[in-house]
Amino acid sequence: MTTASTFADLGAAAAVGMAPAHHAGVAPDRMAIIAATGDRTFRELNANANRLARALRRRGVAVGDSVCLVCANRAEFAEAMAATTRIGVRVTTVNWHLTGEEMAYIVENSDATVVLGDARFATALRVAVDRAPDVAVRLAIGGTIDGFESYDDVIAAEDASNIDDPVLGRTMLYTSGTTGRPKGVDRPPAGAAPPAGSPPSVLPDAGVALAIAVGGAARQNGATDRHLCTGPLYHAAPLAFSLAGPLGAGCGVVLMDGWGAEETLRLIAAHGVTHSHMVATMFHRLLALPEEVRHAYDVSSLRFIIHGAAPCPVGVKRALIDWLGPIVYEYYAATEGGGTFVGPEEWLTKPGTVGRPFHPELLKIYDDEGRQRLAGEIGTVYMRAPAAGRFRYYKDEAKTAGSYIGDFFTLGDHGYLDDDGYLFLTGRSAELIIAGGVNIYPAEIDAVLLTHPAVADAGTIGIPNEEWGEEVKAVVELKDGIAASAGLAAEIIAFCREHLAAYKLPRSIDFVTDMPRHDNGKLYRARLRALYTPADGPGAGPM
Repeated sequence: MTTASTFADLGAAAAVGMAPAHHAGVAPDRMAIIAATGDRTFRELNANANRLARALRRRGVAVGDSVCLVCANRAEFAEAMAATTRIGVRVTTVNWHLTGEEMAYIVENSDATVVLGDARFATALRVAVDRAPDVAVRLAIGGTIDGFESYDDVIAAEDASNIDDPVLGRTMLYTSGTTGRPKGVDRPPAGAAPPAGSPPSVLPDAGVALAIAVGGAARQNGATDRHLCTGPLYHAAPLAFSLAGPLGAGCGVVLMDGWGAEETLRLIAAHGVTHSHMVATMFHRLLALPEEVRHAYDVSSLRFIIHGAAPCPVGVKRALIDWLGPIVYEYYAATEGGGTFVGPEEWLTKPGTVGRPFHPELLKIYDDEGRQRLAGEIGTVYMRAPAAGRFRYYKDEAKTAGSYIGDFFTLGDHGYLDDDGYLFLTGRSAELIIAGGVNIYPAEIDAVLLTHPAVADAGTIGIPNEEWGEEVKAVVELKDGIAASAGLAAEIIAFCREHLAAYKLPRSIDFVTDMPRHDNGKLYRARLRALYTPADGPGAGPM
């Protein structure tokens, strides 16, 4: 068995999910979490993680079980992640913007037997667990939820000392697909055998290479550095870059509960923030602040900002570097894996690139027939998957198979490599909308629109938006005898609001008389997009 003394070595501790225990031993009074709802030192964070681990085990939770965490950016989120990481379970962090119906699908599909829920989202959580009868353990964080035990009361009854038999757990995050249902991105546990027939690997996988590159550039020092978490922790990037990474290095994390441009500057100045992860929309809003506001805060402590999720306009990124200095780094990756990486000096010589892979053989461009494209030729971007531990879409073998060409997988994005091996994205699958760095999949919205009694056919697309990059527009064909009107458009949007999270809602609806479709019934979504070119701007097209 592993004993507490083992945790003196950070590498050994991290290998069994006990990195916080190491830092609690080295610097117990160092702040681990700073949040509006309560702070935690590393001693307190680790103690509560041990308490929760014991409480879950006492309630029958075993290695390999599935846990859903629905929680805002608060210290209990970090405690729950630390606890589940050390007892060998698979944890899914759930988007708390979802409706109860949408949450229920993820809870059921992930085979969760445990739900840890923030009382802020009690209404949706009640719906979710009522539709998921296999959930046996329900803990309410930060308040009460009918049918849930109190998180605080449950952990108060447990021992805070380090558990002596930790087992490394894993995450399974959900990313929506073009079928309209979210998909769990799962990887086998560490040490699992590779698929039969897989060739031996002499290269790291793209995701590991990206982590090495980012980690080396970030160079976090727990004794001196502090990270600002700007996004919701249920997302893959904030979870990795703004929680797991900093805490693993012994750095304190300042959690924002909702993002604001001036508040970001205030927190950086107040806490001496050195590192942060952001998305391009945040850059746009920071730069839009009045000059006197931007310069009212001392942000000289900043050494490293990393961004991804959506391409950043060249002018915006250049302006940010002019303001803050060469501290802005970029990656290309997703829940499924990654990726590419580029530092600020490199980027200034290749404006618009999202970086290059750690090794040329980790990324390739293929055409629709699976033939590799040459430098400068546009195609679909594929990244090399590891022989062992490659992702699968949980319970969806067909989608998993369709994402791979041999040892390479794709996120559906399009681009090209230049002669120096730098990746430039030229577009993405027409199915995907990216608004403010958040992926929105139109098929899910289509499915709701088609249940409205006035709608005969529907197609959802992204149209240009200066601030968010894209916004959601629905194009609707009405049933015979029903007239288009602004009132009906508002009614349809209100209908969608009952079934979809707010960020997925159409911001506008246009009406057409004939929806463009293939003979096989597949929507010509590209034809809809063509009606709304950047020159036309939002709101152009048929009504």
